Amino acid sequence: MKINYIEINQPIGSFYLGKANSDDLLKYFFVNRREQNVGIQRNTSQKRIEEISLYCQDPDATFPTPIIIAVDSSKVNIDPENNTIQTTDSNKIFEVIDGQHRMEGIKLAKERFGFSCELVVILMFDLTEEEKGYVFSTINSNQAKVDKSLIYDLFELSQKRSPLKTSHYIARSLNSDIESPFYNRLKMLGRRSQGSETLSQGSFVHGLVALISKNPQRDMISIKRDEALVEDSSLPFRSYFIENKDEVILKIMSNYFNAVKSSFPNEWESSDFILAKTTGYLGLMKAFPVFYNEGLSIGSLTEKFFEEIFRKVKSCLDEKRIILNSTHFPSGAAGQNKLRDVFVQNFKSYRDEIVEKVMKNK
Repeated sequence: MKINYIEINQPIGSFYLGKANSDDLLKYFFVNRREQNVGIQRNTSQKRIEEISLYCQDPDATFPTPIIIAVDSSKVNIDPENNTIQTTDSNKIFEVIDGQHRMEGIKLAKERFGFSCELVVILMFDLTEEEKGYVFSTINSNQAKVDKSLIYDLFELSQKRSPLKTSHYIARSLNSDIESPFYNRLKMLGRRSQGSETLSQGSFVHGLVALISKNPQRDMISIKRDEALVEDSSLPFRSYFIENKDEVILKIMSNYFNAVKSSFPNEWESSDFILAKTTGYLGLMKAFPVFYNEGLSIGSLTEKFFEEIFRKVKSCLDEKRIILNSTHFPSGAAGQNKLRDVFVQNFKSYRDEIVEKVMKNK
């Protein structure tokens, strides 16, 4: 295996930047895990490996950041005149310092569908265990987590449809429409705060996309490859997405949350309550499939239909003195699920009464 390199000099010393075919790297790489003596690497995440393997199916897959490798210089020949590094040992001599999940994901993709590509590599020679640990910890401790709102916002730039792009479009539409229950209520990237925002763009998209797709990345790849998407009746908005009916999703979302707003006016407008915040929004989105399926069965997904549900639920909550605040519904999944359950259980208790009223008014 031969690698053409560029020598880079930095305070830690010299290292070598080059490219290598993934098939070649797979033959030589290994990982020294933390539980093995003085290894530096954490255990691999199978979920992350699966995600990278799936990503390799994307026609636009890219791995621009380098795989950082420690290697014993006695196992290679360095030719400074031709700027090449040639392996002289057939054993696994490339210890991955950073990039183990990419390597394992690419390995799985190769096994499943023959994937290969060129990868950027950095070779660092004759590092001590202490130096390896220093490089690994420096890289991983200084990485800033990217805000999900930024990630979702960037999907607007895509020329192809995807569940995330549709969700982003609906977020922007609802935030900019003066008739929308979310008018100026979403914290959108690139816009000056109005002081009225109660929910981040990322949280909004997270709740919505879960009703469109169980695997948005796989759907995006399928669309790029002109492959048909699979229907899933457990996802209320999936069929509309597959049929390019984003406007229908937008209308139903508007009806649903306008009904929330009109039925719970104080709780929607006041910051003392959680209904228009992350806990309330995601709890309502988790409850949505139950109400949607009921509406579908009687042929009504109007704002009036949802209002009948929420007015009855509000009456029940008032009677039981359940207040929609963080004391009763704490932040996080537990509070979201509790709100979902409270709304759904009270709806089911009066389901026949609600449906009868809706049918009379149709």
